[in-house]
Amino acid sequence: MTSRLGQAMLAALASLVIADPAPAPPRRLAETGLDAPGVGVFSPQYPLWTDGASKRRWMYLPPGATIDGTRLVEWSFPVGTKFWKEFSFGGRKVETRLLWKATESQWIAVSYAWNADGTDAVLAPAEGVVGAADLGNGKQHAIPSRMDCLACHGATDSRPLGFTALQLSDDRDPNAIHGEPRPEGALSLESLVASGLLTLARSGQALRRPRIASADPETRAVLGYLSGNCGSCHSRDGDVPAVTPFLPIEPLLSDADAVARRLTERTTTWQVPGREVGTRLVDLHGPDESALVARMRSRRPSSQMPPLGTAVRDEEAVEKVRKWIGSWSGREITGTPQ
Repeated sequence: MTSRLGQAMLAALASLVIADPAPAPPRRLAETGLDAPGVGVFSPQYPLWTDGASKRRWMYLPPGATIDGTRLVEWSFPVGTKFWKEFSFGGRKVETRLLWKATESQWIAVSYAWNADGTDAVLAPAEGVVGAADLGNGKQHAIPSRMDCLACHGATDSRPLGFTALQLSDDRDPNAIHGEPRPEGALSLESLVASGLLTLARSGQALRRPRIASADPETRAVLGYLSGNCGSCHSRDGDVPAVTPFLPIEPLLSDADAVARRLTERTTTWQVPGREVGTRLVDLHGPDESALVARMRSRRPSSQMPPLGTAVRDEEAVEKVRKWIGSWSGREITGTPQ
C-alpha cells in the first residue's frame, strides 16, 4: 500500500510532467538574485526544527507586485516571488534552499551546496546530497532531494511554509520553542500591509496581530511548535490528506484550548511500542504513553515525526511537550483566549 508520503511524492512527479514549462534554476546561488535590491529578511516565530541548524531567511517580490492575503491560511504569491533559507551547522554554511514561483502554475524548489570555506554555493543534484554535514554521534545532515522538497511544500499547489499571518505576527510568542529574535528591519505582517506588499480581506486585519489563542503560555508555545513543525501535512491545505493530529490554523487562532482538548480525545492507529491497543495521541495518564511524544522521540524511518528533514530528535521540544502533557494530569484544559 502506498503511504501518504509516497502519494505526495507521486503527485509531485505528476506535477512536474504536466506543469507549465519553467526556466532551469541558476547553477550558482549568486545568480539567483539573493543580493538584489528589494530582498527582505524575515523570521518565523515558530521555526521548523532541522537538526539544530542555524537559519537565515529572505523573500523577494517583483517590483509593483503584491501578495494576495484574502485567504488567511493560503496566501497567493505573484510570479517571480522567491524565498531563500540558509542552513548552518557549527558556524559553517552548508546549504541554501530556493523556492521560486517561476510560472503561474509551478514553483521551483532546489538547494545550493556551499563549499568548505563558505565562498560559493552551487546547485545541488536533483537527488540531494547525503552526508552534507556531520552532526555527531554517527548522524549526518542530508541536503534533500527535489522530490522531498515538493513532498513538504506541496506538489500540486506549492507554497512557503514559514511565511504566514501567524508566523509573521507582530504579537510574537516570548515562549516559542527555539524562538529567534526578529532581525532588525525584518518583514512582519504589519510592515507588509503598511508597505503595500500584502493585501488582506479586511482593512485593519493586520492590527489584530494573530496569535495562538490560549490563556496558558505553555499551551500557546506547544501548539505553535506543532503548527510550525507538523501543520503543513496535518491540515486540509496540503497534498497529503489531513491525518491525526489535525491542526487547522483558524481554530488555533480562535480557541486553541479546544484544539488541545481534542488532541487528548484521539486514539491512534499507530501504537506506542509495548502497547497492543489503546494508544492515545496525548495520554493524560503519562507523557511517555502518548503517541505524540513517542513519534517525536523516534528517528526510525517507519515511525519518526516529522518523517523528513531531520536526523536528530529535538530534545528540547520533546521535554517541553512532556512537561505540558504532565501538567494536565487530573485537570481539564481550560482557559480564556486572549
